[in-house]
Amino acid sequence: MKTISIVNQKGGCGKTTTAVNLAAAFAEKGYRTLLIDLDPQGHSTIGLGYEPDEMNLTIYDVLVNVQIGISNVILGTKVEWLDLAPSNVLLSGAELDLTGIVGREFVMSEKLRMVRDKYDFCVIDCPPSLGLLTLNALLASTGVVVPVQVHYYAMEGLKQLFETANIIAERFQPYHVNILGILLTLVENNTLLSRQIQQQMREFFGDLVFDAVINRSVRLAEAPSAGEPVLIYAPESKAATEYRALADEIINNRTLAEQIKALAEDINNGMTLAEEVINVRA
Repeated sequence: MKTISIVNQKGGCGKTTTAVNLAAAFAEKGYRTLLIDLDPQGHSTIGLGYEPDEMNLTIYDVLVNVQIGISNVILGTKVEWLDLAPSNVLLSGAELDLTGIVGREFVMSEKLRMVRDKYDFCVIDCPPSLGLLTLNALLASTGVVVPVQVHYYAMEGLKQLFETANIIAERFQPYHVNILGILLTLVENNTLLSRQIQQQMREFFGDLVFDAVINRSVRLAEAPSAGEPVLIYAPESKAATEYRALADEIINNRTLAEQIKALAEDINNGMTLAEEVINVRA
């Protein structure tokens, strides 16, 4: 099972939208896929048609109770081959509850081992922070996708994420953060500023930026209110096509084995480049 975390500590970058629709795209291609909602806001849970406050068991129970496995909380969805491990506001207390547990950074890794033969892909929607929940996701992941809204302030969030990746590489050897790529989101090609920032990010980060981009879209914004991924809500839309393209790029062009080999260099270069980008002025 390949586990892909969607990570960015800055809100409003399309993280949950990416998690839901990338997972749906994998499932649409026939891969058995599990989406884990690791955000206390429960937006991935809502985006797949469930009400967080009505959940009896969630990923919170999995993390804090040794007797509850992920299989105990899994729900089916409207998308064939896609399952959900839901979340709600109780998850906001998980970091405090895990504080006294030995090996608390690896709880998610241990829990996922119990279902690794059941799924081809696991996608984790991380909270908008770099706390213990996100650390659990990073250490359990075989790859990380970083959605970035196309504006200059997003660069600071990238710098912090690269720094965190570097710390993990130093403190949790042999674990590494395998960054599959930076995904440009909420793109508006009709504005000069958006086009300029895209160009600069590709110049600075090179192949680390996915070819696929996610444009700002009314259909994409409407889909969560229907409790559906855009691939179900508007299957012929541009947004659905873009997320299919992202899934194809991850499956076909960004093999995890190749990325693992180049990980240390990517992280070190990324930190330097992020610092340069932050200093760029239009």
